[in-house]
Amino acid sequence: MGQGSPRVPTLISKYRRYLTDYNSVLAYAVLGVIGGIASGLVVVLFEETIIQLAALLEVEDHADNFEALPERWRFALPALGALVLGIAFQFLHAEQRETGIVHVISRMHSHYGALPARNALVQFIAGAFALATGQSGGREGPGVHLGGAVNSLLGQRLSLPNNSLRMLIACGAAGSISAAFNTPLAGVIFAMEVIAAEYTVAGFIPVMLAAVAASAVARTINPGGSGFDIPPLELTSLWELPYVMLLGFVCGFAVVAFIRLSKLTARQSKYNVILRFAMAGCLTGAIALLVPEVMGIGYDTLTMALRGEIVLWWLLAIAAAKIIATAITAGVGMPVGVIGPNLLIGGCIGGALGIVGQQFMPDYASGPTLYVVLGMGAAMAAVLNAPLAALLAVIELTSSIGIGMPAMLAIVAANLTCSGLFRERSLHRTILRQLRRLVPDDPLNQLLHRTQAAAIMDSRVVRVPTELGADDHVTLLESTPTWCLVTREGEDLYLIRGDELLEWMALTPDAESFDVTNADIRRWTFTNVPLQASLRQVMDSITRRTTEAACIYERSRSAKQPVLHGVVTREAIEKFTLGRLQAEE
Repeated sequence: MGQGSPRVPTLISKYRRYLTDYNSVLAYAVLGVIGGIASGLVVVLFEETIIQLAALLEVEDHADNFEALPERWRFALPALGALVLGIAFQFLHAEQRETGIVHVISRMHSHYGALPARNALVQFIAGAFALATGQSGGREGPGVHLGGAVNSLLGQRLSLPNNSLRMLIACGAAGSISAAFNTPLAGVIFAMEVIAAEYTVAGFIPVMLAAVAASAVARTINPGGSGFDIPPLELTSLWELPYVMLLGFVCGFAVVAFIRLSKLTARQSKYNVILRFAMAGCLTGAIALLVPEVMGIGYDTLTMALRGEIVLWWLLAIAAAKIIATAITAGVGMPVGVIGPNLLIGGCIGGALGIVGQQFMPDYASGPTLYVVLGMGAAMAAVLNAPLAALLAVIELTSSIGIGMPAMLAIVAANLTCSGLFRERSLHRTILRQLRRLVPDDPLNQLLHRTQAAAIMDSRVVRVPTELGADDHVTLLESTPTWCLVTREGEDLYLIRGDELLEWMALTPDAESFDVTNADIRRWTFTNVPLQASLRQVMDSITRRTTEAACIYERSRSAKQPVLHGVVTREAIEKFTLGRLQAEE
């Protein structure tokens, strides 16, 4: 046992080196499997926590049957639950209250994939409590946060490169969606379309493995799957296509209303969090007195709509109530998601139009179930600005390729209505812009994020004291370092070129000592960045501290000073990115 244990750190060190190469497919494939299993487990645990908490509050049928609660309790449960959440959030700092997809995307850019454990804990506990007490929201957004966070924390614990942390988060997002809906394909595209915002062959492989692993975990623990029993569907007549476009337009318009109401509510963040949460909870409770289906996620209601068990006017009432309640709940900052509620909103709108179509065109119109599914995909695509993920979700949920063509038409119509006609971004991008957080996803930034600093650093660097002897001259001649980091009494001062130092020392070959501080050599300012840093982090650090280079170091418990691994200059980054982008063209 004692002989085998030292190999573990060695293996991890080797694995870290493999991960520095973004195209190391095998190393990232292992990462994908581990990330998928971890995200699948945490999502299943989160869902079970919601169910058990709701059962304690006498909400049965997998935390969905809020309609069976007494009338007074339908108001009191969300109102009191929101008040408790507001009091709890009052004790948290503003940055600790951030949860969901917005938090994940923001941290991927501002903190290079390092998601904090405290926010994940807040998401798990507060998110489960919010949904169990009937707040109008979904569990998929929290699931994406939790899946990404558990993977990011694992990567941080193992000191993996930051470029692999981003991949781990994408794997967690794919696994979360896959486990929640049993839709691995949609999970993959969601992760690449919404979270990573890039498409690369090397990136797809680990994310695909994560989606498969998470789906396998969810199916093993919960064989019931997504809970939607949707028969294979297809369009009855091509004459329905204009009507399908109309459905997409109406769903897009509903999502625009949802986003704008969320944006308007988010502007009230200046008010106390207890007041904001309590008002949102009371509003949900008040609406629930009239439309009890507004409480919780609403998948039981969506199942009834798919079966055609809800009448026309009630479908419209549920959709309107869900738009108002969920937009305000999410807008005030409660730790809930919006994917599930928008599936219900779109499904209800689709079901209503399906009923109208059958009444006026009985010979040409398909059944309302088809329109419910099309509405689900259209609303999901518009709120996330993820048309391909929504399309694959619809196909996987129905196990029917035949629905693909009308689904594409409805999804395109919804997205054009939202982004083209009303110029609204996805909800998470809208909130990020409102928070004034830049999340650039251009090719240059993507390249900087996915490349580790160690991949281009010059490792021929040594520390030299300010006072050098004749023996040091010989040693430097033998090692011929590119860079020398000048130090005094354990403090790193500045960088100089190794060849320039040797040339200066050669001017006085008979000298017994050399005072480097007196050398007429260009001194390079530098900043320290950890070995795990990506080129984006190096560039940000150089820019922020107005330096010319970055020293790549690794902290050591045994050494007094950080272990120096190499140097990266701004010019080296610019040369690398220019060459790589030209090669990709």
